[in-house]
Amino acid sequence: MSDRDTTIRSVLLTYFPMFIAALSLVTSIYNGYLNSKFVDIIQSNLPRAEYMRTCKEIIDAYFQVKFRAGLVHASAARGAVAPAEEIEAKNAVNKFAALGTYLANLRDEAARARYTALSEQLEKVVSEAGRPQADLDKLFEPADALFGEMNADCVKSAKAAL
Repeated sequence: MSDRDTTIRSVLLTYFPMFIAALSLVTSIYNGYLNSKFVDIIQSNLPRAEYMRTCKEIIDAYFQVKFRAGLVHASAARGAVAPAEEIEAKNAVNKFAALGTYLANLRDEAARARYTALSEQLEKVVSEAGRPQADLDKLFEPADALFGEMNADCVKSAKAAL
């Protein structure tokens, strides 16, 4: 074996493990970077997903209010409103108001005012639904307009996140 071969072996035995260690370090740093990006993606997506789920729930709650108010109105037209029906209708309004408050807390002051106005309008509709002479469709017109704005806000938020 010549001096040159010995020198090459010595250099390889010294620097090759260092090269592997440096490569391992770079891989570890890159893995840490990818993990932090993944955590950022999850953290930024979680509030949006929560908002979208609540939008879905509040839409369901709105139509539950309409359904329950319709039952109360139909019972009033027959002459006797069952207390359980009135309670269920008011409970549906309360659920809607709770979800609306949650969504409003995630938005600006103008949206908060719209959600509050819609909840108050639904309370008014449900309280008047027990009168047989009330026109339920006419009572729901202002609420439907406010609900349309709220739904457009949900759609806008969903599209902005995509």
